Amino acid sequence: MNSATWIERALNRAVQDGSGEHCPAKLMAAVRYAVFPGGARIRPKLCLAVARACGDESLRCAAAAAAAIELLHCASLVHDDLPCFDNAIMRRGRPAVHRAFGEPMAVLTGDALIVMAFESVARVAGVPARRLQALMLVLARASGMPSGIVAGQAWEGEPHVPLLDYQRAKTGALFAAATSLGAIAAGSVGAAWHALGEKIGEAYQIADDIRDVSESSSALGKDVGRDAVLGRPNAVHEMGIDAAIRRLEDLMAGALARIPECVGAADLRAHIMSEAGRLLPTKLARPMRVVA
Repeated sequence: MNSATWIERALNRAVQDGSGEHCPAKLMAAVRYAVFPGGARIRPKLCLAVARACGDESLRCAAAAAAAIELLHCASLVHDDLPCFDNAIMRRGRPAVHRAFGEPMAVLTGDALIVMAFESVARVAGVPARRLQALMLVLARASGMPSGIVAGQAWEGEPHVPLLDYQRAKTGALFAAATSLGAIAAGSVGAAWHALGEKIGEAYQIADDIRDVSESSSALGKDVGRDAVLGRPNAVHEMGIDAAIRRLEDLMAGALARIPECVGAADLRAHIMSEAGRLLPTKLARPMRVVA
């Protein structure tokens, strides 16, 4: 199976395991709405790419970990769109969860998705206890404080927001978790893969900042221009678009340089390069100054 098939099967399994006849129907509908159909599934694809690079052939544990990362990502989007934060109207080309199901149900949907992420990994049979502990710890750190997605959201309530701290928590945390989880699932040391994911995450946040100021809502399927309206940190606002693009390229080059020695390094490098080529909006596209 290709990565997309592994991911969708694992997500369907996780959502199905979290449902049942006693689950409130509206909550279950909101959870499915938040997860399917998904976006590009960038984070879980990265998780599987790292697992393969580390020599994992079964991908059973890695797929559950990849699903967990995507569930956390979906949870962060649901909460980010809430009226108390961005008050977004659109997400993935349709009404945000709070617009479709109401604000209270959206809060509960995000909460349920976070719990479901941990359950996805916990349900994998036959995982050695120490490996399962390592997987759960990575998920917890990516979720909470001091530098997980909860902390990333909390930075938006501070009077002064350091751009790098904000980017690392808001976006980098899940990318760093994706690379670490992929390595751990394959039986490797996750800490060695953290820097790779962190660099990629920072690059994707800058790419998102660029799209926020240069693309339309219809093109992205979500509200744009919200950083300026809400006074949020944005790399383009701080350094200009040309410098932001150069920073993105530097981060991707730095990511490639941080791929640990592994049997599938060449394939992983190719995967990262392929994804990097799609980061910039079409009207700003240019050959990226990234050396493989």
